[in-house]
Parts: sequence; C-alpha cells; structure tokens
Amino acid sequence: MKIFNYKFVSARHPQTCKPIKDPAASNGVSNLQRCRAAGYLTLAAVLLAGIKLALRNKAAQKWSEIMKNLSIPTGYEPALNLHDTQIAIKTVKDFFQNLLAERLNLLRVSAPLFVTPESGLNDNLNGVERPVSFGIKDQGEAQAEIVHSLAKWKRYALQKYGFSVGEGLYTDMSAIRRDEETDNIHSIYVDQWDWEKIITKEMRTLDTLKDTVRNVYKVLRKTEKYMAIRYDYIEEILPHDIFFITTGELEKMFPDSTPKEREYYISKEKRAVCVMQIGDLLASGEKHDGRAPDYDDWALNADIIVYYPVLDIALELSSMGIRVDKEALLSQLEKAGCPERAELPFQKAVISEALPYTIGGGIGQSRICMFFLRKAHIGEVQCSLWPEYVMEEARKARLPLL
Repeated sequence: MKIFNYKFVSARHPQTCKPIKDPAASNGVSNLQRCRAAGYLTLAAVLLAGIKLALRNKAAQKWSEIMKNLSIPTGYEPALNLHDTQIAIKTVKDFFQNLLAERLNLLRVSAPLFVTPESGLNDNLNGVERPVSFGIKDQGEAQAEIVHSLAKWKRYALQKYGFSVGEGLYTDMSAIRRDEETDNIHSIYVDQWDWEKIITKEMRTLDTLKDTVRNVYKVLRKTEKYMAIRYDYIEEILPHDIFFITTGELEKMFPDSTPKEREYYISKEKRAVCVMQIGDLLASGEKHDGRAPDYDDWALNADIIVYYPVLDIALELSSMGIRVDKEALLSQLEKAGCPERAELPFQKAVISEALPYTIGGGIGQSRICMFFLRKAHIGEVQCSLWPEYVMEEARKARLPLL
C-alpha cells in the first residue's frame, strides 16, 4: 500500500538556480536531506502504528459483538446429535402441550399468521417493534402484518367459537420479530403456544393469576421429570414451588440494579420465580419492562422465570396475565400516550364489554426445549438466521446451529 510520495529538494542559488552544495554533504546527500528523510520515516512509522492500532480495535470490536451475540459455556458439548435432538424436541413438545391442555382445560385451534393493521389485533409488544408487512395483490395491495403474538386475537376467537367460562384454547403461534437483538436465547423467529381461557369479572384477581401460574409451573415440573426419566443426562433442577414477587418488591430488594440484574439475582436464589405487575412505572419512575397497554392488565400480569445454569442466566419461559377490562384499558392507553387506540375495533369491543373476560399467555416452545434439553443456544432447537460471524464462531466451537 502506498502511503505517501515524496522527493528530496536541495537549496538553489537565487540567481543561477544551481544547487548549492552543502559543505557537510556526503555522497551528494546533505544533512538537511537526511533530516527530511528521517522525518518521513518517522511519519511512516506513526502511520503504520496507527493502522495496526485501528485494526486491533476493529478486531476487538468484532469480538465484542460476537460475545454480545454468542456465549459458549466452557467445556460445553451437546449431549445429543442433530438427529436425536429432533426426536427429543418432539418428545418435549408433545408431552408438554398435552399436559398443559389437560390441566388448563384448553382446546387446540387454528390461528392466523397475519392480520390487518387497522384491526388493532396485532400485539404492539413494547410499542417500538416494527411488524413485517406485505401487500396482497388480489386485494388491491391491501396491507397485512405478520403477527407478533395472538394475545388479542384469542379473545375474539373464544367468543366466536362459543367457549364458556372455565374453557379455553391454545394454538401454535409463529412470528417474525425483525427488530429482535439476537443472542443465545433470542431469535428473529418466535414460536410459542398461545393460550387463552374465559373467566368471570369476579375472577379478575391476583389469586386467579397465582393459581394459574402454579398450574403452568406444575406442567413445567412434570415435563422436566418426564425428560429426566427418558434421558440420563438430564437432572431435575426446578424447585417444588415457584416463588412470587412483584416488580415493586424486586426494586426495593435491589434498588441499585437494572431490571434484568434483579431477575438474575432473584432467580439464582429461588431457582423459579413469578415476577408480577409488569408495565407500569415503579417508585423510581422507571418501568421494569415494557408491555402493550391493550391486552394485559399491568396490575394482574406475570412472567415465569427460571435460573438456567448452562448459561448462568435468568431465563423467561412464559409471560401471561389477566386481560384488560374497560377501566384498565382506558387507564393504560392514557398512561402509554396513545388514547386514540381506543377507536380501533378490538379496543372498542373491550370498552363496550362485547368480549369475554379472559386470562392468557404465551409459552416459548424453543425456550422450553432449550431448557429441558440443556442446550446452550436456541439455534440448537429451532431454524433461524444468525449473523455470519456468529455462525463461524459456533462452527469453531462445534456448537451445531440448525
């Protein structure tokens, strides 16, 4: 690489313009020229050192990005090959969903992959994620959006399909979350069981929420026990009971920590935790985490989080909640700064009390497969897209991403 170009210039007589010979010159090279040459060489050395430093910084930055997106536990080796992993995934899913349906009295139904934006049915998640949308040629390029979740659609379906109090539905939900920051437990592809169940207005209480959480947790424990019997390398690590705590109580316990750090500390101590009341502002003026204002009641929702020793992290397996009624919806839309959403069809149906009162949630299919099979990366149990440098490092570590 040519960094610079130069030539030596000697002093000249102002009248004859002939070069003036430097008395100290040797072999036709003056001290002045030597100094200039030394200066250029010093400059070259400085430039080369700068280039080397920049390359090292770039390499360090790339490695930092890799470590942010990929964590490989020391000494990790998959216990199952790709073929046997596929068998184990089906074993986990079949056992879990059948037992969940039995314990919560749920019926499996078909569900949409996409909805129209104007229906208000799509899950807004934290309010900043962009849905994947497309035009439908046969309908004049009318727009449709890939669902983020089916939280709102399920409430409509319960009414349309004629379910009664105490009955519910579940479905396989697939979604694309294009703005997801991917790592060992996050993917742009989301697969989960979305479930919903009809309750009465009088059942919209913390006791109902806790009873439902306990039932879901029992299914998780039964599944782990079943997998431990089927596979010798799997040991039972879930405690007998799940620990309940609100986000406000968690903030008081760890006031100087971030929400994610709080979840890590409490899950490592208790091993299985139900964190309740997510979405509203805490005493500090901050939120524990974002929640859309128009499906969960922020005072009556929860996440099931377990400690996962393979990665030494807090791992969320399920998010659920009692859904908004008229009062909760209007209040939360105002707090979220989007009261205009009250005019959308779904929200109007809630306000007019045309929809049943419900409780529901989502349970990550790949998450529980990863947890029960003790995998180090969610890409070991689902097919998705990952950055090339993550794929390369995974290959080097013999971490088999599907």
